[in-house]
Amino acid sequence: EELYEDDMNLEPAREDKEEVEEQKANVEDNLSDEADPVEELQVKYDDLNDNYLRLHAEFDNFRKRTMKEKADIIKSGGERVLTDMLPFADDFERALQALHTAEDKEAMVEGMDLIYSKFLNFLNQHGVKEIEALGQPFDADKFEAITTVPVQDKSQKGVIIDCVQKGYQLNDKIIRYPKVIVGE
Repeated sequence: EELYEDDMNLEPAREDKEEVEEQKANVEDNLSDEADPVEELQVKYDDLNDNYLRLHAEFDNFRKRTMKEKADIIKSGGERVLTDMLPFADDFERALQALHTAEDKEAMVEGMDLIYSKFLNFLNQHGVKEIEALGQPFDADKFEAITTVPVQDKSQKGVIIDCVQKGYQLNDKIIRYPKVIVGE
């Protein structure tokens, strides 16, 4: 009977032990559940970091590619204009050869006029236009005054009376300012 009583006393201890082990398992499960958010955050961080590095590399490649394309466009743009100018070099070469043997000066002047007209037409086709200066009111944003001269006529004051060097604009941008003399 004593053994039976000892056995009976052990029963609650066994139940307590099982309960403690069950609680221990629950605590371990909870701890492992708590570790999951940290792992999830690490995975999210790794994904975001990977995406960032890929985007950064992609942007860097894009920047390099566009810089190369821009340089190629600038290079080939100048090439096209220069290729279009080669016929003028041919015309001037023929004119210089003809000057050495020419007896008809009128024909030479006419030939040079043709080359000059052809060149002005070329400039026009590429958007280059002469800036009209003579007789225009002086505007410091459009003209470069190299000197002023006194004028008798009051209507000539502040007006361009002579153009020493022509000016040109490419589309709407002035690429060379006309050098002018202004009446005062």
